Amino acid sequence: QVQVVESGGGLVQAGGSLRLSCAASRSIFSASAVSWYRQAPGKQRELAARITRDGSTNYADSVNGRFTISRDNAKNTVDLQMNSLKADDTAVYYCNVLRYGLGYWGQGTQVTVSS
Repeated sequence: QVQVVESGGGLVQAGGSLRLSCAASRSIFSASAVSWYRQAPGKQRELAARITRDGSTNYADSVNGRFTISRDNAKNTVDLQMNSLKADDTAVYYCNVLRYGLGYWGQGTQVTVSS
């Protein structure tokens, strides 16, 4: 079992920045992949960004060039730096940690971007 906790959400004006952090009770380094998903009201949960064990990253088209996912092995976290935020980025952001074929979710952190 892996406990996953997200932090760093909040209210920000359009054009601003936020940094989300995903912490896990087991080694982030040994995870196959760690992903940030988001779910806006009335919409399906969607992948925002992912980083794999070898450090490869991929992003949704809607966030590419604005968001950066990174792994801090010393802190055992995966962070999501979000810049140039838009109202459409408003959502609950969830971290998913994939270990040995099982995915573990956190409770999510709310990001609200005011226009």
